[in-house]
Amino acid sequence: MNNIKAIIFDLDNTILDRTSTFRSFTNSFLRSYFGHLEMTQDIFDRIIHLDQDGYKDKQELFSELLEELPWRVKPLITELLDFYSAEYVRNAVLMEHAREVVQHIRKKYKTGLITNGKTLIQYGKIDHLGIRNEFDLIIVSEEAGIKKPDPRIFKLALKQLELKPEECIYIGDHPVNDIEGASKIGMETIWMKVNQPWKNGLKAKPLHQIDRLSALLKLI
Repeated sequence: MNNIKAIIFDLDNTILDRTSTFRSFTNSFLRSYFGHLEMTQDIFDRIIHLDQDGYKDKQELFSELLEELPWRVKPLITELLDFYSAEYVRNAVLMEHAREVVQHIRKKYKTGLITNGKTLIQYGKIDHLGIRNEFDLIIVSEEAGIKKPDPRIFKLALKQLELKPEECIYIGDHPVNDIEGASKIGMETIWMKVNQPWKNGLKAKPLHQIDRLSALLKLI
């Protein structure tokens, strides 16, 4: 760690508890649109499944839901997308100990976020959680015009931080987008194991595998 000058994080399911956030959003969605039903567990489970841990495009997701679900009055997809933008952000929650971990790391290193997603949604969650000022660098893929695992998004972070790859550690939950992507440009990595399984054939070798952020308090 002697040569390390920055710790850069993924957002969803790394700093932000994306699983809990989307489940809370889904409950809000069901209360708003399916209050006419006595039982909604099957619908809840179907939405969680179709969402693919956040990797399905929301236009596609809500198009599928419009076709499948037993609506009392079927809304326009634009209404559902607006509802998602507001309610998903409102339900955002941090991973346990996230603020404590980032503040601990900031005492010794620069900190950054690189996240794939829509600018409005990602910054909305960041501001709802009140963590924008905890990071020296924030890059959102839509705003940048490139997304992980494209090496250019990691190089953009290095340029803005004025650092070399070997001076940074990247921490994320997705084996390809986060760990392989950062590793390919020479960053060290730490894999946060949440929902995404390790992919066969990946060449990246993370420094550590963790399943909770608090483990970083002893590692960094």
